[in-house]
Amino acid sequence: MVQRRSSTLLAVLLVTTLLTACGGAATTPGPAAKGDVAASATGEVPNSCTPENATKARPTGKARLVIGTGGTSGVYFPYGGGLARILSAKLPRTEVTAEVTGGSVDNMKLIYVDEADIGMSTADSAYDAIRGDAVYRDTGPIPACTIATLYQSFLHLVALDGAGINEVTDLRGKRVSIGSAGSSTEGAAVRVLEAAGIDPRAGISRDNLSVAESVNAMKDRKIDAFFWVGGLPTAGVTDLIATPGIKVKFLSTEQYIEPMRQKYGPVYSPFALPKATYSSLEQDVPGTGIGNILFNNAEMSEELVYDVLKAIFDNLDEVKRIHPEARWLSAESAATGSSIPFHPGAIRFYRDRGVWKG
Repeated sequence: MVQRRSSTLLAVLLVTTLLTACGGAATTPGPAAKGDVAASATGEVPNSCTPENATKARPTGKARLVIGTGGTSGVYFPYGGGLARILSAKLPRTEVTAEVTGGSVDNMKLIYVDEADIGMSTADSAYDAIRGDAVYRDTGPIPACTIATLYQSFLHLVALDGAGINEVTDLRGKRVSIGSAGSSTEGAAVRVLEAAGIDPRAGISRDNLSVAESVNAMKDRKIDAFFWVGGLPTAGVTDLIATPGIKVKFLSTEQYIEPMRQKYGPVYSPFALPKATYSSLEQDVPGTGIGNILFNNAEMSEELVYDVLKAIFDNLDEVKRIHPEARWLSAESAATGSSIPFHPGAIRFYRDRGVWKG
């Protein structure tokens, strides 16, 4: 855990953004993946999360840790920022900071090049990352390990009322934001569109906007619909619904879960958007759930991972006040449901707490 410079972090993010915006994943230099991390598009789940790989010594002096989060309008940023504050206060000789990033894909790549120590990711993006698949084909497999499963995100598909969109197939020919280039939102949106028989490039007029940009574009009636993978409630979506003169619909994607699971692995699940989440909802919306994990590089020491988890769960009441999504966190839920292997330090912690089922 070396001290990092903000300029270096921003440079890595800029390179990642530019390359993914041009249609490919960033090719970034980094440590060679250790253990059984061979590139795989076969459905196998590589596992570099072994005690032999957890070789990075914990600093003898003050440690400085970086948590990669997401954009300011989503859940990752406030959640990660809250964790950073608590860990800074509870971990001896440790300063933890949360960085604004593009989300899951950026966080995986920052972990890979040692520009972040801990990151937040959706389960589908993490699954692609350790296999070197999808947007990670150029970087190759990333030796990431789960520290904890945090919560379930909802795959939002929001359409402007009056745009003639009542279901996914109605998106054909419409102007649609599918999320920032290279983001986990873009990945999920592309997969839903493909499952619905729509070409993600030629079948829609496609914009790559963040959730904040999507909300502003819909307010200005520049887009007809947008995808967003995020926790509940998402501040930007709440703001959109409260905007005078704007009325929106939330569309179901549940019917596409099974074909996506068959093609991309067990990273999607049925998840209904509760009607109490947003004021415009009159009933629950059947949809797609995507898990979210807290992860690190396989090289992080077992001791440090154990201490991070101890600081989180010894102060769980404080953690749960960070954001509404944090209220779901428990040792039992944190130790299950990951799409990638757990770090050995996390396994030891959950075994000591009596909740490990592996």
